[in-house]
Amino acid sequence: MSTQAPPRATRPWSPAVRGRAALDALDHIVGGLGTAVLAAIALLWLLFAGVLCLVGVGLFLLPSALRLVRMVADRERARLSRWGPEILGAEPVPAQLGDALRQPTVLRELGWTGWHATLGMLFSLVALTLPIDGLHDLLFPVWWKLAPPSADVPSQNYFTVHDWPGAFLVCLIGFAALVITVLVLPVIAWAQAWSGRRLLVPDDGTDLALRVAELKATRAAALDAHAAELRRIERSLHDGTQNRLVAVTVLIGAANRALARDPNDAREILDRAQDAAEQALAELRGVVRSILPPVLTARSLPDALTGLAADCVVPCEVDAEVPDRCAASVEATLYFVVAEALTNIARHSGAGHATVRLRRRDERLCVDITDDGHGGADGHGGSGLTGIRRRVEAHDGTFALSSPVGGPTVLTASVPCGL
Repeated sequence: MSTQAPPRATRPWSPAVRGRAALDALDHIVGGLGTAVLAAIALLWLLFAGVLCLVGVGLFLLPSALRLVRMVADRERARLSRWGPEILGAEPVPAQLGDALRQPTVLRELGWTGWHATLGMLFSLVALTLPIDGLHDLLFPVWWKLAPPSADVPSQNYFTVHDWPGAFLVCLIGFAALVITVLVLPVIAWAQAWSGRRLLVPDDGTDLALRVAELKATRAAALDAHAAELRRIERSLHDGTQNRLVAVTVLIGAANRALARDPNDAREILDRAQDAAEQALAELRGVVRSILPPVLTARSLPDALTGLAADCVVPCEVDAEVPDRCAASVEATLYFVVAEALTNIARHSGAGHATVRLRRRDERLCVDITDDGHGGADGHGGSGLTGIRRRVEAHDGTFALSSPVGGPTVLTASVPCGL
């Protein structure tokens, strides 16, 4: 019996890992160079406004300079958030100059602007020069051969090359420089981002305040979704079931009055009353199923979505891979998301095919509904998509809609599985 050795873990100091880290660091440094240039422009405008303050004119320019600093700082926050922990944005800059200068966030942004426009740009230029010089020396024998034989070609290492041994010596120096560059680029990238990570973070308590505001918004969305569901149930009962039951009552009264006069006529009226009662029961069952479809309890969400796809007038394919069941509220939410989305596709999209894809990703249950219709759907236009958004956000979920004109339309919703 043979055994298979376990796969070898990638060593953190292997050339592949170090090379990938160096490329990522170079990418970060290039992005940091862009914000460093913007910070330099903001710093020059700030200094210009400060000099003009000596004659009083700069007092009118300082607010615009502070807003420019905030714009550049926000771009740096967004850049750093893509490469690490998210840095939340700050509150708007106060309109009054005195209030703005007393705000700790504004003062830290001013310090970051001076640091990033000088040392941050220096780190970027050094980091970009190192690989260029290393490649120059590594390829030195190639382009040294193209020089005239009598010419003495200077290298980047402050000595002149006269022969092939000297050219290969420059090549070895270039190789060593590239190895050192691979090792130091991540350090330079960290040093360049250090000021932003240290100075651009929000004040203590800002994260908690934003979370409280988000919870208030989701609570309001939950109440709105609950009220809308109650209105839908009341409308269904009032317009459908209640009318049927009133018709049954009227028909039974008519049958009682006709019983002594014409039994055959009374029997016909009772048959009509029975049909109306059966229709009322069918509509009542439909309302009950719309509150929580029995198929979700009896079987599973993929089976329920398959039933929705089968009833849709647009050909629909379901691709569902869910290893286990989630909370009933989560499955019911995504069920109604798919039901409403397929209804909108059938009514408005002009699509010839639709796809429903259900997956579980990192403790979230996600569904993607795609159709090949004409697109142009608006998730904020007060349509049924707004109801879907509110229902998903009420469960602390996320909603996204991509619907360019000409299609395709992709609706994505995800809800935490633990709710």
